[in-house]
Amino acid sequence: MPLVEHGLMVELIDITDPEDLTDAYGLRIPVLRRVDTGAELDWPFDADQVVAFLR
Repeated sequence: MPLVEHGLMVELIDITDPEDLTDAYGLRIPVLRRVDTGAELDWPFDADQVVAFLR
């Protein structure tokens, strides 16, 4: 995870339990979610899109 090596903080969440997370994210994973704004970036994405999402 190159962006983590540059200081990006990441929290991995297992969406298999509770069921509501599976329903919400099951077809979109992996999903990046910003804690500060709540904005989400669904797969597929590339490194340039992640960098833009984090700005």
